[in-house]
Amino acid sequence: MPTLPPNPTIRNLQDYIVDIELERGFADQSTIQKCLLLGEEVGELFKAVRGCAGIKVDPASSVHLVGEELADILSFVVAIANRFEIDLAEAFVEKERKNHQRTWR
Repeated sequence: MPTLPPNPTIRNLQDYIVDIELERGFADQSTIQKCLLLGEEVGELFKAVRGCAGIKVDPASSVHLVGEELADILSFVVAIANRFEIDLAEAFVEKERKNHQRTWR
């Protein structure tokens, strides 16, 4: 079973997701499938936030923890990045470099 080191880096997460997808039989899922699953998880995050904010939620549906939903979303984002061979840490740094040059109001 793949494991993560304490205080994992983004690279550790990307490598871990490759291993976990192989182990769990998800490596063959397409990018489109991963994007659709990501969308479902975003909906679950919204429902969890609604529950935390005291906004009514259908009592017949299950409400999950915000942290768990964010972790699920991160897993799918990493899996999508892996399918495009994107180094997420590098992409984040580059995007922030561009953002620092923008004017924010």
